[in-house]
Amino acid sequence: MLLNMFNGGNSRCSPTVLLVFILFSQFWVTNMSKPNILLLMADDLGYGDLGCFGNDTIRTPNIDRLAKEGIKLTQHISAASLCTPSRTAFLTGRYPIRSGMAATTERRVKSGPGTIGGLPRNETTFATLLQQQGYTTGLIGKWHLGLNCESHNDHCHHPLHNGFDYYYGDPFTLENDCLSWESSQFRLKDGPIHIQIVALLLFTLLTGKIIGLVSLKWKIVFFIILCGILYIIYNIAYYLILQSWRCLIFRNHEIIQQPLKLEDAAFRTVKEAVSFIERNKKKPFLLFVSFLHVHIPCYSTKLFRGTSQHGVYGDNVEEMDWMVGKILATLDKEGLTNDTFTYFTSDNGGSMYMQWGERLGGWNGIFKGGKSMGGWEGGIRMPGIVRWPGKIAANTILDEPTSLMDIFPTVAHLAGAPVPQDRIIDGKNQIALLLGTVQRSEHEFMFHYCGTHLHAVRWHEKENGALWKVHYVTPNLQPNGAEECYGKILCPCSGDDVTYHNPPLLFDLLKDPSESTPLSPTSEPRFDTIISQAEKAVTEHQMTITPVPNQLDLPSNQWKANLQPCCGIFPFCWCDKETNNF
Repeated sequence: MLLNMFNGGNSRCSPTVLLVFILFSQFWVTNMSKPNILLLMADDLGYGDLGCFGNDTIRTPNIDRLAKEGIKLTQHISAASLCTPSRTAFLTGRYPIRSGMAATTERRVKSGPGTIGGLPRNETTFATLLQQQGYTTGLIGKWHLGLNCESHNDHCHHPLHNGFDYYYGDPFTLENDCLSWESSQFRLKDGPIHIQIVALLLFTLLTGKIIGLVSLKWKIVFFIILCGILYIIYNIAYYLILQSWRCLIFRNHEIIQQPLKLEDAAFRTVKEAVSFIERNKKKPFLLFVSFLHVHIPCYSTKLFRGTSQHGVYGDNVEEMDWMVGKILATLDKEGLTNDTFTYFTSDNGGSMYMQWGERLGGWNGIFKGGKSMGGWEGGIRMPGIVRWPGKIAANTILDEPTSLMDIFPTVAHLAGAPVPQDRIIDGKNQIALLLGTVQRSEHEFMFHYCGTHLHAVRWHEKENGALWKVHYVTPNLQPNGAEECYGKILCPCSGDDVTYHNPPLLFDLLKDPSESTPLSPTSEPRFDTIISQAEKAVTEHQMTITPVPNQLDLPSNQWKANLQPCCGIFPFCWCDKETNNF
């Protein structure tokens, strides 16, 4: 019938028409055989925060449904316990130290959108590979991998220069400053209060001088009052002006909201994801939804505020689950569910940091440690879920080691894209493992960095399935049992605040996943052999590391006024080009 259409209904067709038909058929078959790729990544979600991973108090029915219809990855490992290096590894399939996205100092993430450092242009993301295979690619949400190099709008590190056709989201990350003064529980404690204290002290000083209780000379009193007034002006300027600099929303290359409004950010994220799917439903697409949830300050809309049993954090997890449900419902509505490879994970573990007696992060299950804590399991073992109806068996569990870096070669394989041969790719194509045609992961040794410092290595013995963890360095935790690093937001990677272990700590992760009881030559007959094998693997691995410019150390990670993205006339960076029509 189609031949007759090309030939005006005649039974014979010309060679040209036949060639066109063949090419059209090949194009149609090729595109139909390529699955859509939907990647969902939470920010700082704990391993134990989801119902399908053991939580019975936070409600996550949509993510639980995803696990029931797919495969649950119980040993899914991040390449870092912090977002910037972890996301770098996720996008490139390479340890972040290979691209310079691992710091030698304690400033281990991008410190703001107005800094030079970022994902180097010579790195290749999975978005670039799929874009080259005809996929329409989109990123919605958090980026945190850099923005500008030489000016406030050159966008050298922008997602659109890293394989994405469409971008909507925050080029930096969510932080307390993104909350309005009125709604910030943190600012109410840390902002206006200290301003009020300074104002009260100045008033007391002036009053005391007037009534003769203060013997200081008037010049000294006026100088102190002037310093205090300048301090108050600076802080008010910070809370009313400077905070808007770091919190902004882009649509492609245009700033459309600065500061971003968290009141409706969840709805806008869902709207953008749904719209992207609807626009591109007739051809293969890659959509990476990088949630601002559940990073502090865990702001939730009125619909979810106060609905969970775990305060603002639990509310935020349940709101994210609702967002996931809306996106999955769109796949259902458009008939795309069976043709979509869907993946859910987090970039790193939940934060263990305490502030004013409040826990700011989630629950990492039975695993020790959390965000920023080097090689402890709580910061690097992520909830992982993959669904591909009709291809991957539903309601199954995979206990083999997998990595966030595996997404790079895995989706490249699904798209028919060749993996770059001019660089080392640390991720493994896990399609055969997910499909159940092989039983063992390709990973043997996995290396756990804290910045540029190697803290630990795990050894997966494929022959017998044993899983060993060797720690060379661990951060010093509070002696009171609280898993936090002496009030620091980010645990140090080196120096006096870590412990160097000689001999290294050894754990059997299958018998002791919480890393509570280190093994010894007495308790483990193979102790020396395991340590020796790990050290040999580390030596071979480090020989493959080539020095590159560091993107997260100073001066690359230092704020510069000329690099600061600004919607308006600097320093008054305010605009709102969004609408509230949802």
